[in-house]
Amino acid sequence: MKRMNPETMHNQLSRRHFLSRTGGGIGAAALASLLNPGLFAATQQPHFAPRARRVIWLTQAGAPSQLDLFDYKPGLASQFDKDLPASVRGEQRLTGMTAGQKRFPVAPSLFKFQQHGHSGMWLSELLPHTAKFADEICVIRTLHTDAINHDPAMTLLQTGHQIGGRPAFGAWASYGLGSENADLPAFVAMISRPSGPTNAQPLHERMWGSGFLPSRYQGVRFNSGSDPVLFLSNPPGITNQRRRAMLDDLAALNRLQFAEQQDPDTQARIEQYEMAFRMQAAVPELADLSKEPADIYERYGPESKKPGTYAANCILARRLAERGVRFIQLYHRGWDQHNNLPGGIRSQCHDTDQHTAALLAELKERGLLDDTLVIWGGEFGRTVYSQGTLTQDNYGRDHHPRCYSLWMAGAGVKRGHVFGETDDFSYNIVKDPMHVHDLNATALHLLGIDHTRLTYRFQGRDYRLTDVHGEVVKGVLA
Repeated sequence: MKRMNPETMHNQLSRRHFLSRTGGGIGAAALASLLNPGLFAATQQPHFAPRARRVIWLTQAGAPSQLDLFDYKPGLASQFDKDLPASVRGEQRLTGMTAGQKRFPVAPSLFKFQQHGHSGMWLSELLPHTAKFADEICVIRTLHTDAINHDPAMTLLQTGHQIGGRPAFGAWASYGLGSENADLPAFVAMISRPSGPTNAQPLHERMWGSGFLPSRYQGVRFNSGSDPVLFLSNPPGITNQRRRAMLDDLAALNRLQFAEQQDPDTQARIEQYEMAFRMQAAVPELADLSKEPADIYERYGPESKKPGTYAANCILARRLAERGVRFIQLYHRGWDQHNNLPGGIRSQCHDTDQHTAALLAELKERGLLDDTLVIWGGEFGRTVYSQGTLTQDNYGRDHHPRCYSLWMAGAGVKRGHVFGETDDFSYNIVKDPMHVHDLNATALHLLGIDHTRLTYRFQGRDYRLTDVHGEVVKGVLA
């Protein structure tokens, strides 16, 4: 039998034949998704009743100093400029930035601490607005990580591994629980820059990537400005009707390819195009903050009127939560204070404190905090000893992965509680350590997911967010 060449086959594929083979095309898929919104949700379901329906992760990239914000060490005042005892430092790794220092002089915090709320939680004067929620938050003082530099530490915190290529937490949540809004992605990421001059570490897209999970689970980055999602808007001269027709034809071709190759990425591509079409209507309305009442801008401060600021992104996070987005990640860069820490951390807290508290207040008033898990923190902490020259009014701090502070609030979290204890130098953990794998396991638990059972087979192995580690920390749960 003579074999037909591809060109002849293409010419003999009539329009009627083409349409009959693709009758279950994107139009039918779109109709089915409207009739059955769960069609494109993840096949997995919560393993048990969840306390949280969504997560807002306020990621403070660059490592906020726990000594200057959360871990009050009044005894350090008498240790000013004394060498950190070798017995405290032990054999722990140092970065290349301080390993060559001849001395490791102790630098007490310049900032005053005060007890707040019925819980009597000690918090820095740098956080006057967050302090009003002392009875709502749970401060974890004994978080620790394996990485000593920013990129691997942030990658570990977000994906469970120091080397890139694995899915981010938000992608795992999207895969495990699906979306509650057919017109918006389940996972959204936003980045804000610091207002003052500072060392802002870069953030890579793998932090909100899907890794080896299907690409439909990756985070969608929202940008500031009139076009929040790049390439979402129609080009000039292209109407929605014309876009719809083009997508129908493109989906028909993709379904032909899927029928021949059975590549799941082809199906995911169809779904992504459909999501993008629906987002064309949903995203502009979502990102338009101009209709927010005046008292909202007053609560968040003047920065909230500037697109892309941490304040504006906090308002957007609340709007996303109201619309059922599963995982909302805000990154605020600039916490890497190796020198001039007092000036730098003042600026960072000015950028974030009022707006974080305003977000908590709004979530609580609208009943969203009851089923929203809020997390605030970075990838590791800072050293008690000064990096570089120490003076009475200035110091820097190097990276410190051995212990650092982070707080959680909202659904299922113990309120007004401090978990864990560090030594007198905030250098080692004395009681109740909590690894970043434990943090992720605990957050998944609040979402109703057993972290050991949320797996995905890739290259012959079952992977999970917490790898082969992690325990749910009951001491932070209500």
